[in-house]
Amino acid sequence: MNATADRDMNAYWDRAGRVWVEHQALLDKIMAPIAEAVVEAAGPVNGERVLDVGCGSGATTFAAAWRTGPTGRAVGVDISGALVELARRRAGEEGIEGVEFLLADAQTHVFATPFDAIVSRFGVMFFPDPVAAFANLRRALKPSGRLAFAAWRAPEENPLALVPLRAAAPFLPALPAFEKDAPGRFAFADPDRVRRILEESGWRGIEIAPLDVASPLSFDELMTMSLRVGPLNPILAQEDDTVRGQVREAVAAALEPYAKDGLATMTSACWLVTAEG
Repeated sequence: MNATADRDMNAYWDRAGRVWVEHQALLDKIMAPIAEAVVEAAGPVNGERVLDVGCGSGATTFAAAWRTGPTGRAVGVDISGALVELARRRAGEEGIEGVEFLLADAQTHVFATPFDAIVSRFGVMFFPDPVAAFANLRRALKPSGRLAFAAWRAPEENPLALVPLRAAAPFLPALPAFEKDAPGRFAFADPDRVRRILEESGWRGIEIAPLDVASPLSFDELMTMSLRVGPLNPILAQEDDTVRGQVREAVAAALEPYAKDGLATMTSACWLVTAEG
C-alpha cells in the first residue's frame, strides 16, 4: 500500500466528513434514489448480512437494514470518525435495529463474519489501491456473494460538477483537476477501468450499466452543493472574504441558467455496477 496516499485519504475524509455531517440532510435527499437502486441491485433479503462500504452517515446502511429484517444485519464501514459517529447517533435516535457501524478502512480491515452482499453508494472510488481493496472485500463475502455499487460517470456527464469550478477559476490561483485514474470522485468514470479492477481482484459476472437520477433542488441548495460540499470548499476556506464574495457571485451567475422559478434539477450521472464473488 502507498502509505502517503493512505494518509492523504484519511486527512481528506477527516475534513470532508465534517462537511458531510453539516449537510447530511441535503446529501441524503439528493442521493436517496441512488442508495435504493444500489440496495435493490444487491437484493438482500430477510436474515442476510450486508456490508455498506463508505457508509457515510448511514442512509444506505439503513436502506439495507429494512430488507434484512430483525434477523439480519447491516454493517456500515467508513474512515471518517465524524460520519460514523453521526450514523450511530441517527440509528439510536430513529430506533433502527439490526445495524452496526465500524470506524475502519475497508481496503485493509479484516471482517470477522462473512457477508451475503456488499453495497456502496459512492464509497469505493477513494481506495489508494483499488485492486487490493476489492480483493479484501471479496474475501469478506460468503461464496457467490453479491456486490453492487454506484460510482460517478465522467465530469462532462455531470455538468453541475464543472460549472462552479469554471466560474470560480478567474478568482483563484489553482483549481483541483479531476484525475480519472486516481482516488477521487471520478476515479471510476471509465467503465473499462472498473471492469479491469474487478477482474484483477477476482470478481466475476461483472455488469456495468448507466444510472441517471434527477434531483430537484432549490437554488440555495444548489449553491450549497457547489460552494460548501464540492471541491471549492477547502479552497475557499483559504481565501479572504473579498475572493469568497467574488466566487459566490460568479458561481451564482453561472448556475442561474439551470434554475427556473428558484428551482433547479441536479442530474447525477452514475454507473451501477454489480458482480459476484
